[in-house]
Amino acid sequence: MASTINPVPDFYIREIPIFGRIILAPMDGVSDLPFRSLARRLGSAISYTEFINAIDIVNGHPDLARRVQYAEFERPIAFQIFDDDPVRIVDAAQMLLAYQPDIIDVNLGCSAKCVTNRGAGAALLRDPRKIGEIFSNLTRSLPVPVTGKIRLGWDDTSLNYLEVARTIQDNGGSLVSVHGRTRVQGYTGSARWEPIREIKQALIIPVVANGDISAVSDIDNVFQLTGCDAVMIGRAALENPWLFSRLDRAEVRADTVQELMVEHLQASLAYYGDDRGIVLFRKYAKRLLQPYELPTEQMKNLLTLIDPNEFMNGLNLIFQQVRLAQQN
Repeated sequence: MASTINPVPDFYIREIPIFGRIILAPMDGVSDLPFRSLARRLGSAISYTEFINAIDIVNGHPDLARRVQYAEFERPIAFQIFDDDPVRIVDAAQMLLAYQPDIIDVNLGCSAKCVTNRGAGAALLRDPRKIGEIFSNLTRSLPVPVTGKIRLGWDDTSLNYLEVARTIQDNGGSLVSVHGRTRVQGYTGSARWEPIREIKQALIIPVVANGDISAVSDIDNVFQLTGCDAVMIGRAALENPWLFSRLDRAEVRADTVQELMVEHLQASLAYYGDDRGIVLFRKYAKRLLQPYELPTEQMKNLLTLIDPNEFMNGLNLIFQQVRLAQQN
């Protein structure tokens, strides 16, 4: 009888084994169920939801159940939440337990003004004491691991990433993901890797590197430069979700791109309904088609279609042209 060989986890989030070292980043308006599950099938090691406002959770937002919906094969599933209130965020997290997440992740990195102006997201980086209170309360109150996603600091005059990372660990946090920019940078400039190496050397919990990872060579370079446990890919995954399979976009055949787009569109229509599903799919279609450098008018025509069948026909025509061009 042949023996069954169990795969060895790449690392653990507390007691949860993680198989794989490339992860789709949580992104508001992007990492919904259709896109997350697609990335998971391509190799993303963990599924993170879009961030969820703790106020919406405790107030019973009517869209909450849909936003935290996930497929079983996505496990481990992490629900990401944000707030500036250490008491309310615990109440919200406890309510989310009804949906059986594997992990609760706290957003300490969102740079959007609508989040930071209320003292949440990256604004919490200016108050490590409150971060400690949030993590202490959460880890004492929840049966699941609690993790955090941070930036290097508010700006270049307050690069307190080591203090924040240690605060998370010292108050029971099980993993830290680090975007290698400050809040003031937003998504401009370049991500910095040396600080993430410092964090990894200072902590015993897993550290995940995030920012400016858009090619397989970037993945390898970040692992080498930081010694991190995993990398987290955000915006680049929109153009190339095959990064989770360690493929650069140039290695992906047009037929494969088309198949994935059709599958993703169908999932979006099923999840949101035809009217909303086709509209929300446009941002994914635009990025996936971007490498083909289509004429502006042709792209515009496709992205303004509102009938799913017409959209599918337009997509078929585009890929016929792409394959023809590649043969010549």
